[in-house]
Amino acid sequence: MISNCNKPAVMIGVIGAAVCNDTIGSIAYDTGREIALRGAVLICGGLGGVMAAAARGAREAGGLTIGLLPGTSHSDANPDICIPIPTGLDHARNVLIVRASHGLIAISGGYGTLSEIGLALKMRKSIVGIQTWVLDAIIEQAETAREAVERLYRLWI
Repeated sequence: MISNCNKPAVMIGVIGAAVCNDTIGSIAYDTGREIALRGAVLICGGLGGVMAAAARGAREAGGLTIGLLPGTSHSDANPDICIPIPTGLDHARNVLIVRASHGLIAISGGYGTLSEIGLALKMRKSIVGIQTWVLDAIIEQAETAREAVERLYRLWI
């Protein structure tokens, strides 16, 4: 958890598939846990799949989670989101997720994740991927959650 409100928190965005299998879910969970263990805040889209698994991992490790929701209801957030923020922006919330993050980790994902990757690259945000889109070596790839968080910290933090 954030212990000093005077110091800006490191915000790590986790982006990825809205629906995922157990393998990807486990990677996302471990990623959320690694983020929390470093004292960073996890920010995501607040719904299911990778977002839910990462948020669960962060919460169970004592971390803070923020969900920028596509709709207008706080209750849309998965149960492991500490701070749900309904945006009413649908997919346009992807801009907010990327802008609010100091760096991002992409896990699996479809076109929504690809749009977030494109926005991150446009905004010159550091991004590390695990089993996600490969764009001519623009995105550093990692094999594990720990490696992804460590690479992101080396790139940006």
